[in-house]
Amino acid sequence: MAKEDFRHSMPLRVRWAEVDPQSIVFNAHYLTYCDICVTEYWRDAGIRYPEDVLHAHGVDIFVVKSTLEYHASARFDDVLDIRGRMARMGRSSMLFRVEMYRGDEHLITGEIVYVCANPESKTSAPIPGPVRETIEAYEVVKPAG
Repeated sequence: MAKEDFRHSMPLRVRWAEVDPQSIVFNAHYLTYCDICVTEYWRDAGIRYPEDVLHAHGVDIFVVKSTLEYHASARFDDVLDIRGRMARMGRSSMLFRVEMYRGDEHLITGEIVYVCANPESKTSAPIPGPVRETIEAYEVVKPAG
């Protein structure tokens, strides 16, 4: 993907508590960065979570898979450009893609798979139409189906 394919972008400065003794970001913190990106993505897209998902439609979203690919390391005090987009939406699943950059250097690629489900029975449920429509209207590149 090109950086321009991501409408959502946010800066994040690497903090001291996130690095190991070599001043390199400890690998598990990249998933936290992904989670922050997802939270800000919902906000930028105009979806209030959980109000517009759980409360309005009686469904919730659950992470079923997350992967990270490390291309290079971020270090203490780096300012990262974290980009996120909904790359795919199925009937009940969504693939959220995250890319992290230091300037033009691509550091991390992440993917998080969410499944929309009934919060009590944990059985899959369709992504609510208004949520799907909001995401599709927000994205620069329409999510694959």
